[in-house]
Amino acid sequence: MSSNFTLAAELRSDTGKGASRRLRHADVVPAIIYGADKEPAMITIKHKDLAYACEDEAFFSHILSMEVDGKAEQVIIKDMQRHPAKLQIMHADFLRVDAKHALHVNVPLHFLNEEGCVGVKEGGLVSHLMTELEVSCLPADLPEFIEVDMANIAVGESVHLTELILPEGVSSLILMQGEGRDQAVAAIHMPRAEKLEEDVVVEEANADEGDDAGDDAAE
Repeated sequence: MSSNFTLAAELRSDTGKGASRRLRHADVVPAIIYGADKEPAMITIKHKDLAYACEDEAFFSHILSMEVDGKAEQVIIKDMQRHPAKLQIMHADFLRVDAKHALHVNVPLHFLNEEGCVGVKEGGLVSHLMTELEVSCLPADLPEFIEVDMANIAVGESVHLTELILPEGVSSLILMQGEGRDQAVAAIHMPRAEKLEEDVVVEEANADEGDDAGDDAAE
């Protein structure tokens, strides 16, 4: 997959908590690039540029072009630390991409045909049990997202990992761990209020049956 994202970065020499604080006060994000049997590179990225890129979901599952002091490297984002109370990115980790080696990347799931699926027409609600899937693939095979078709899922049913149609060359890391690792991705259930009403109706019906049996015994 070709990159649609380009970030400009600069090398940095200062390290440590004090240096990182100074960088953040200057509205830049301390970051690191590593991997591909090369020395790690300590870099900085303008906070506004990184924050803007993060607004696009595809940023997290794309191969990125990182221009470090004018020299481009192909990378993917591996980790990002955010401030717990502020809209501030604290640090970012980027992994160099090697065309001949498989990547392990979290790819977002896109749920299709939810509003018109069988279960919703029956009055059910859709629950997303997973929102992304960690996959293994070569950089050229990296998908932007993976589709989950909900069209034929009824109330009480779910879609599992083994039912997903993954692009050629893409494997689920969970399923690669062996048999018995399958998981539900999404499910459809009745709203809680309706479920409680059904339980009350069943209990009342059982109680009426019990009363009738008692009357029969008394006669």
